Amino acid sequence: MSFPTGLHFENYVKAWTSQNVSVFFMNSLMYASISAVVLILVCAPAAYALSRFKFFLNRTIQSGFVAAMGVPVVMIILPLFGVVTQLELLKQDITIRMLLIFLYVGINVPYTTIFLLSFFSNLSRSYEEAAAIDGCSPIATFWRIMLPLAQPGIVTVSIFNFINIWNEYFISLIFASGDQQRPVAVGLYSMINSMKYTGDWAGMFAAVIIVFLPTFILFIFLSERIIQGVTGGGVKG
Repeated sequence: MSFPTGLHFENYVKAWTSQNVSVFFMNSLMYASISAVVLILVCAPAAYALSRFKFFLNRTIQSGFVAAMGVPVVMIILPLFGVVTQLELLKQDITIRMLLIFLYVGINVPYTTIFLLSFFSNLSRSYEEAAAIDGCSPIATFWRIMLPLAQPGIVTVSIFNFINIWNEYFISLIFASGDQQRPVAVGLYSMINSMKYTGDWAGMFAAVIIVFLPTFILFIFLSERIIQGVTGGGVKG
């Protein structure tokens, strides 16, 4: 028995158009991109404030973030599902999408904040002192000076968040009720189950490659930035 050889691009076209891969792909791209941006907008100011300003409950808040990182998602998913069901948020497409983004952001806030906290802690305070002499307010100092200086950490944690949300399965399995809201992980699993009956293995492997490409491209082109970001957090400024 001989197997066909060579590249068959028709399998990729078929997987993209007829097996809802395009829908799953765009859903994951939207969820991961929006969540990664929102996480930076929320966590970067929080990490900067926790690293630079000493106030009541500062250490308690940091310890709370660290403790939250150790809470398994499976422990909170059932209470969350009960609340969401009571609020009737699973009846419309737009509310399901917003809910998934909200959950992705909320679950990744502790990790992102602690990751950026180390970067802001290692930045030299001389930048802020020079900005204060020039009359720059603390908020303006953060957005104009400190946030750009933390770019390696921001890029690195954004890549990690994007990949984690792209590959996320359990939350989307529970809350995404239809194919129009499902990301690639749940969509690919449903496709694999359907292949048991259709036998279109070429289309399935083409879909797997399509789903795998974004994270593969990120690692190929941004691997040096990831290494710089991971190692940069341990260097005192």
